[in-house]
Amino acid sequence: MEEKKFDKNSIIGFGLIFLIVMWMMYNSQKTAQKEQAEKAKQEKIDKINKAKAVVAKEVTAVAVDTTVNDTLKLQKLQGALGSFAYSATLPSAKEGFTVLENDLVKMTIANKGGYVSEAILKKYEKFSKGSGQLVELIKNNNANFNLALQTKDNRVLNTKDLFFEPTLKQVGENKVLSMKLKTGPTTYLEYNYTLKPNDYMLDFDLRSQGLSAALNTSKPTDLQWDLKTYRNEKSISYENQNAEIYYEYEDGKISYVGQGKDKEETPTKTSFIAYKQHFFSTVLLTNVPFETTKILSNDLINDVKTDTVFTKQFKSTLPLAYRNGELDYKMNWYFGPTDYKTLNSYEDKNLDKIIPLGWGIFGWINRFIFIPLFGFLGGFMPYGWAIIVFTILIKIAMSPITFKSFLSQAKMKVLRPEITELGEKYPKDAVKKQQETMKLYNKAGVNPMAGCIPALIQMPFLMASFRFFPSAFELRQKGFLWADDLSSFDQIAKLPFNIPFYGDHISLFPILAAIAIFFYMKMTSGDNQMAQPQQEGMPDMTKIMKMMIYISPIMMLIFFNSYGSGLSLYNFMSNLITIGIMLVIKKYFIDSDKIHAKIQENKTKPVKEGKFQKKLREVMEQAEEQKKLGKK
Repeated sequence: MEEKKFDKNSIIGFGLIFLIVMWMMYNSQKTAQKEQAEKAKQEKIDKINKAKAVVAKEVTAVAVDTTVNDTLKLQKLQGALGSFAYSATLPSAKEGFTVLENDLVKMTIANKGGYVSEAILKKYEKFSKGSGQLVELIKNNNANFNLALQTKDNRVLNTKDLFFEPTLKQVGENKVLSMKLKTGPTTYLEYNYTLKPNDYMLDFDLRSQGLSAALNTSKPTDLQWDLKTYRNEKSISYENQNAEIYYEYEDGKISYVGQGKDKEETPTKTSFIAYKQHFFSTVLLTNVPFETTKILSNDLINDVKTDTVFTKQFKSTLPLAYRNGELDYKMNWYFGPTDYKTLNSYEDKNLDKIIPLGWGIFGWINRFIFIPLFGFLGGFMPYGWAIIVFTILIKIAMSPITFKSFLSQAKMKVLRPEITELGEKYPKDAVKKQQETMKLYNKAGVNPMAGCIPALIQMPFLMASFRFFPSAFELRQKGFLWADDLSSFDQIAKLPFNIPFYGDHISLFPILAAIAIFFYMKMTSGDNQMAQPQQEGMPDMTKIMKMMIYISPIMMLIFFNSYGSGLSLYNFMSNLITIGIMLVIKKYFIDSDKIHAKIQENKTKPVKEGKFQKKLREVMEQAEEQKKLGKK
């Protein structure tokens, strides 16, 4: 019988199997070590959490049994809380609450943490008028206010987990609430709240007394303020677009964090931080600016169909510096509407700057023209009619500029045949053609830029309106015709599906505005095409204008469908009135024959060149001269 032998391939195969087995054993051992390390880490975390839970349980237990006769229990508290164990032995160390309220706001301050656990605005309803649900800025633990206290024995104690002792009293017309976190009968950290009648502003003094022996005062204590903002309006997407953090820093400068996920800013010398929720705001102000601040904003809406409760997550970390071993800050809380008139009444606070009225000239137009005029009209007529009258007055004020624009277009239209002739006369000499065209303009007394300047003058007013109406608090829950809320969309039909960028409903005012802008552009583009001849080397404006006639209405439909109906109503009326003004001017004020006769008369008069025209002519002549020299 022949003896079996291992061939070369068998040896290689066994070798590979051996290596694979060894690799698997090594990898398995490494995985086991990793799992063991993670298990140990998790056990450590669970141990810490368990210890914290035990401390919290013991604090609550002692709060119930205030006899302080259980020495063992007190020793455990002192082991966990140090000097602040005293606060857990007081009768107030329980889940109690104190209410501060006036005719405008109702605030509930919790014993545990000493901060505002509920803030309700008594004059405003959420979602829609008649909903029966008041606007609640703070409720159900959506807010957190905490001081991370560092003790001299290297502990970090969070005030949100500790019990304060409340003392409520009446001082004149004001309600004053003192919340004290005590380490002894005369040593404590105090939050002092003062609420005045008929006021959204709450005075808030934060100070310590006699804590320098217990706390590490060599570096600042971090104040942590978080707010998860509740939805209050009909359109959560529109509300979310207008919800963001504003802050004042470096002696009066105003800025904002911005929209999106995980946005962060680190301003210095911050005087206030405003968590703005479109039409309502929660603001923390300080007389002594915070040296360095970390502010975070995070968008919580990924899907408007499912994410319907919250809009934003706002967080701030503010360093509180010790002075002479103690904390002493005079601050304010504002819980109220983001209303220009209300915020502007706090003259020394700069709070009206959190309303995004636009920068530069746009902000000036809104502050000194739009707001006073609209406020005056809204004082004695419904806000829908106020928008219409407001639009009419703005358009009448702009009518002289509109007239000059149309007159310039009419002059250019009369000159078009002669300009076309120049194009045919100099088909290959663009410089000469341009020179002759400028001479024709000068002789006829026509400025080709005169039609553009009026449009540029009107542009700031148009841009200002895009800032004004979304910020107009007066429009909130005010109805007009079929719109039940001019600050939100005017839905006339609900769609059984969602159209990207458009939504799941149909709003009527954007449709009317789109129709009006279509006819307006149809009229103006026709005149512009007749007035402006095609320039060599320049884009074909005729084609561009034809495209814009259709693109602009479509953009109006898409982007304004979920916007406030007040803005769509303004745009509809604005274009409608402009069309009317155009028809009146063309019929009664512009006579092409008279314009032609005037131009022919101007040609016979001596031409007076302006400095710009003279410079332009000289440049063209130099170019022509250079061209002749080049040919030689």
